[in-house]
This record gives sequence, structure tokens and C-alpha cells, in this order.
Amino acid sequence: MTDFQDNPAGDALRERLGINRRRFLSTCTAVAAGAIAAPVFGAAPSFAQPSSGGGHGHGHDHGHGGHGRGSELVPADKRGIILYTVRDATGRDPLATDLPSGFREVFKELSRYGYKQVEFAGYGQHANAPGGADLESVAGAKLLRSWLDEYGLRAQGNHGFIPSSWPLSQADLDTFKKHLEIANILGMDHMGTGGDPTNSSYKADWDVAADKWNALGAIARKAGIKLYTHNHDAAYGFLLDGGPLDDQGRPTRSSGIRKLEYFLKGTDPRTVWLEMDIFWAHVAQYKFHTYTAHDGSQREKVFDPAGLVVRHNKRYPLFHAKDGTRNETSGEGYDMGVFGEGVIDYRTFFSRVGDKNYHNPMVEQDNAPSSTDLGQSLRYARTGYDNLAALRKKR
Repeated sequence: MTDFQDNPAGDALRERLGINRRRFLSTCTAVAAGAIAAPVFGAAPSFAQPSSGGGHGHGHDHGHGGHGRGSELVPADKRGIILYTVRDATGRDPLATDLPSGFREVFKELSRYGYKQVEFAGYGQHANAPGGADLESVAGAKLLRSWLDEYGLRAQGNHGFIPSSWPLSQADLDTFKKHLEIANILGMDHMGTGGDPTNSSYKADWDVAADKWNALGAIARKAGIKLYTHNHDAAYGFLLDGGPLDDQGRPTRSSGIRKLEYFLKGTDPRTVWLEMDIFWAHVAQYKFHTYTAHDGSQREKVFDPAGLVVRHNKRYPLFHAKDGTRNETSGEGYDMGVFGEGVIDYRTFFSRVGDKNYHNPMVEQDNAPSSTDLGQSLRYARTGYDNLAALRKKR
């Protein structure tokens, strides 16, 4: 049996690959490797190879758009970057380099590129930078806010503290509230984390995670902050929620619902939000396309990242805009790269999800810092901005 709840064009997918259903199921790895050429589903998946020109920069219809081809997909005031991309710059010693270093100089540089928003990944910097090493305090937040204002930047979120305890310990609750206070000083609408609500695949654990996040989200809402979780590929794997039990009494098979979809259904849309890392969502598309149903049959259900956002659009105020090139020898299907120079079809993605004045895309590249090329991460940040700004709707 086949389940195409995520992708109604599943038959077209196999047809474009030139394989039948049985071969698809018996060669999952090969199929998934082919699938990474079509990371975003439109009317039907496209498995065309990149042109021999190789460019995914401005003016190419397959993904990253160009100037003069219609209205911009990401308005100027929505173009952001997560500071994790340039963490080497905020962390380096200003006394030992002429390169931008520390939060204040990095803010100035990012503003010069055109960025209007930043997302924090903690509040630490080099001890010799203005303000000192640790700005995770009310006083530190006020200093950071003054620099953001100075350079016309707005903080939109932070990958920060989420309590590990449940029920909440008093110490964790106090720390959580301190971070909410910091978020308000910085002017953030959102505060979140870089981890999944749970690392489990079992329904019972996701039920507990939903209860915890509903409680945390309610606390954040009282403080005027939207609480969000940022997720990588594992959260889009299939939930184990039925079938024969293992020797510890846990389910071994799936109804076909993905873990994060179940979390969305179990959490309050007024208090819990999500940030999709678009790169990792496409890794999930590559990896998690077949599951074992409760009756033991193998079913295919190809993940459609943009489709998930469309179904829950207001739950996704933030994105990580991260690009990648195909690597069919990789278990993940992609290698990270500079935003706008990969194969992920951001023009189609942003066109499909719409609401361009609501969503906040943050350019990210995990591997931008280099120990041998100290200016690399900021150069990549500049290129990422230019390519984000160049995205235009197709006419």
C-alpha cells in the first residue's frame, strides 16, 4: 500500500525516476539519492540535473532567482542571519586582528551588507571585546540592544535556554524567566532553542514533550514572547505509535505521522511556534520517505517541507535559510554550502509558503568559519545576503 499524504505527486516522482513501485521500495537508498535533486515540491517533483553552467546564482529559473524577474520574495526588513554563522568573528580577540570581532563590530559589518535582523546563538564573545565575554545578563542585554539600535538591526530570536527539568525545577524556571527578560530587552518577538523537544521516536515521549512545551509556551506568552523549537532532520522521521511491542513494551511501527507533525497537533498554536531549518528539512525528505505501517507493510510518504509550512503557516515565524549541494554518497544527501550557491529551490519554497511579511528567514551556514581563512564566514554572510535579496517571484 502507498500513502501520499505528504506528496500527492508521488506517482509522478517514480515516473520521473523511471522506476516502478516495487523497485522504489526495494532500493530506498538509491531512490532517495535521486530525490535530492528535487528538494522542494511544486506541482510535481523535478529531477533535472543542474545546467552545465553550474550556477545557482542570479537569473536561473531552477532556484535562486534574479533581479528584475518580479517582486522580491524576502522583503528588505525580513533579511536576517543567525550569528552562529559568524561565531568565529564574535569570538575572536579584537587585540589580535584587524578583522571585525565581537558583537559590536560584527553588527556594524552585517548592517553594512544590508541585513536588518539577527538571531542570537547565545550571548558570549571574546573577553577583550567591548562589554566583556559574557553578556547573558540584564546589563549585557542593554548593551547589546544599544549596538543593535546603533546599526539599525533587530533581534528576532535566540537559540538559548530551555529547561531540562520536567516538572520544572525552581532553578530552571528562574533561569528561563531571566532569558525571557533578556529577550524583551533585546526587542525579540521570539525565543527558542536549537534542539528537538525530545530525541525519542515514541509517541508517549512526544506527549510528555508537548505538555512541557505547552507549559513553557504559556509562561513565555505572559512575558510577550513566542517560544519556538528549531529542528534538524530527525524530528521529521516517523513516529513509532503502534504495531507489535518490543521487549520493553514500546511500539515498533508507525501510522505514518511524522514526529514533528504530531508535536504540532499536540501543542497550543497560541503558545508554541517552530523554526524550520530548510536545509535539514530537505535532508529529512531524502532520508525519511518509507515507513513500516502497523500491519507490517512498507509504505512510502515523501516529505514536502513547504507543504508542512503551508498547512501550519502561522506556526512558522522563523526559517533558517541554509543551502546545500548534492552528495549522493552521503547519508544525508547534501553537503552544506553558501546560501544561494546550492541546489535547494528557495524561489519555489518561498513562493509556495507566501506570507512574506510574516516569515523571517535567517541565513545560516554551519561550516562558514575557517581556521585558515579568517575572513571567510563574513564573506559568506555577505554572499548569503546578496542571494537572499536577489530572490524574485517567477513571472
